[in-house]
Amino acid sequence: MLCCVQKFTVKKMAHHHLWILLFCLQTCLEASGSNTDIFTVNGILGESATFPLNIQPSQKVTSISWHSKTSVAFVIPGNLGAEPTVTITHQNYHERISVSGQNYNLELRNLRIEDSGIYNADINVETSKTTTTRSYNLQVYRRLGKPKITQSFMTSVNSTCNVTLTCSVDKEEKNVTYSWSPRGEEGNVLQIFRTPDNQEETYTCTAWNPVSNNSDSISAQQLCADITMSPHTRRTGLMSGLAVLSLLIIILPSVVLFLLCKRREGSFLKKFSKNPDGENQQ
Repeated sequence: MLCCVQKFTVKKMAHHHLWILLFCLQTCLEASGSNTDIFTVNGILGESATFPLNIQPSQKVTSISWHSKTSVAFVIPGNLGAEPTVTITHQNYHERISVSGQNYNLELRNLRIEDSGIYNADINVETSKTTTTRSYNLQVYRRLGKPKITQSFMTSVNSTCNVTLTCSVDKEEKNVTYSWSPRGEEGNVLQIFRTPDNQEETYTCTAWNPVSNNSDSISAQQLCADITMSPHTRRTGLMSGLAVLSLLIIILPSVVLFLLCKRREGSFLKKFSKNPDGENQQ
């Protein structure tokens, strides 16, 4: 009885190990037939992007099937170095795709924002019964225009100008980063603390995305223009203003008094000219 139990246990363990071996073998075959790495391809709106397969002639490819959110294209290599036959399988890619006859790289022209996404190429070769899949992540970006620098939260305390500079692009774009020189700071906001004695620095904001960059600058002289005068200039201006105000205080009453006297004199002469005999009789 004990012998029968031992034989049953050994047989059960052997069956279990066989299943593990088969599972490992299947996993290895799937891994060898598929490339799980995703290659990033950046493209510019309206221009072209290339998906690099770089297949060598010795690999003897029989077909390549491209697909994304929809089917894209089906490629059959040409005989004796002839150009491959490319069948566009979705209308969105009509007249926008070409395939290299040397390495089967696929070029997608006239890129659109909606072209962004994952693209897979299923490659079949004569020497293998498995299909090798290569994956690509296409991201389409606009070329960045010139960013705009705006000032806000400007305050002045003890001849020190505190101002916030904000850098932005016209349209909301993805993956845009900002940097400031000569400060070397990252981000689209920069805090500035300036004194009137140093106005020679220029601040440059550069906007970046994966396919382009552009920049704009503002000089320190454009910041806090109301406090750019030196203290000596301020004192001179204040004294000049006080002098003008003093002259106005002295001259204005004299002018008003002179005008009132002239008005009264004119009224008296007018009255006398109307009744000269009455005064003589009195």
